[in-house]
Amino acid sequence: MDYTVEKLENSKVKFNIAVSAEEWEEALKSAYIKTKNKYSLVGFRKGHIPKKVLESTYGKSVFFEDALDILLPKYYGEILDKETELEPAGRPEPNVEDITDDAGIKLSITVTVRPEVTLGAYTGLEIEKEIAAVSDEAVDAEIKLAQDRAARITEAEGGYEAKAGDTVTLYFSGSIDGVKFEGGTASEYELELGSGTFIPGFEEQLIGVKTGEARNVIVKFPEDYGKEDFAGKEAVFETLIHKISLKEMPALDDEFVKDISEFNTMDEYKADIKAKLLAEAEERISRQNDNAIVEKIVSAATVTVPDEMIEEQAEDMAQEFEYRLMYQGMNIDDYFKYTGSDKEGLKAGYMESAEKNVRTRLVLEEIIKTEKMAPSAEAMNAKFEKRAAASGETLDKYKKKLSGRDIDYIANEVLTETLMEYLKAKNTFVTKA
Repeated sequence: MDYTVEKLENSKVKFNIAVSAEEWEEALKSAYIKTKNKYSLVGFRKGHIPKKVLESTYGKSVFFEDALDILLPKYYGEILDKETELEPAGRPEPNVEDITDDAGIKLSITVTVRPEVTLGAYTGLEIEKEIAAVSDEAVDAEIKLAQDRAARITEAEGGYEAKAGDTVTLYFSGSIDGVKFEGGTASEYELELGSGTFIPGFEEQLIGVKTGEARNVIVKFPEDYGKEDFAGKEAVFETLIHKISLKEMPALDDEFVKDISEFNTMDEYKADIKAKLLAEAEERISRQNDNAIVEKIVSAATVTVPDEMIEEQAEDMAQEFEYRLMYQGMNIDDYFKYTGSDKEGLKAGYMESAEKNVRTRLVLEEIIKTEKMAPSAEAMNAKFEKRAAASGETLDKYKKKLSGRDIDYIANEVLTETLMEYLKAKNTFVTKA
């Protein structure tokens, strides 16, 4: 087998393969041996029909497809073993260019390969960073949430008029132009007045209602409402108030703190909340800083991402979205029905993100290759120990159950962490003005 490599546009290469008549004949013989048992002819035992008889009966090309199935993977593998600088990034597309009895056959295999990446500057850069900070208002908001969770709920006595912050349990039935609509009726609906969870104007009109009172609420659906049949239309809701629930908030003092936490004073409790919020802010900003340095490095690099790689990434992202829906108990077909979309539309929505993801991966992998980075044994062992501890197993027991795929995944995780530590050490973060 002789071959040449032809570089095409869009990171594609074409392997032009010349197969001698002798090699082709050997492949046809192998195909005959492999498939002869499936043929039946009168006068011959099954599996013992001579090759020439089968070719004369079914045509000379009867074994071509099976012979090609034998040759193509073999030659494709041999070529990739030699052309080590070429890394396939898509499915190979084989094609038969010519077949002659005397000269053998000419084949071609076209495949998308990993594109060339020209790195820009990835060290010595200045990247703006944010400083983690927690305001007193943020701390107070967390305390307010804790106070709300600890509130005591009581039922209002007869004659009480509902106020903002109260929860009313009601029956309602909505109609547009006198016709009731699907989804517009509920019998024991709990609604916190002032929460803004219902149609604009609905909750405000229930301020002042009493238990047992019936009241018509007139609202107009927003022009941009999700359902076209309702958008911009006026609706009348017949309502009946079953119950009004009051929320009695505990006093924000040291006794409240003792009841809901391990602390004794409000000052201690506030300090703990602030420390936790600060840790969360630092982690969030650390991720933002990592993203900022990666984006700056990627924007400085030059690479043309093949369409095939973008398509494959978009398909993966769409598949991941489907898995998340399944985890939440929703079927993808139901999602398409509710949103009026389809599989192609879902994938199309990921194309821009897919291109960015692939571009980023290619640039980072090129840096790893350039800097000859590899996960160290120490870092791998530290990761194994951490995961073993998290699973409640001994290190030996944990490592024994790991598959090769598991180890590759962990190695890639360690390598990514190694890369990010390198980039943060080799570049400077400056505080935003």
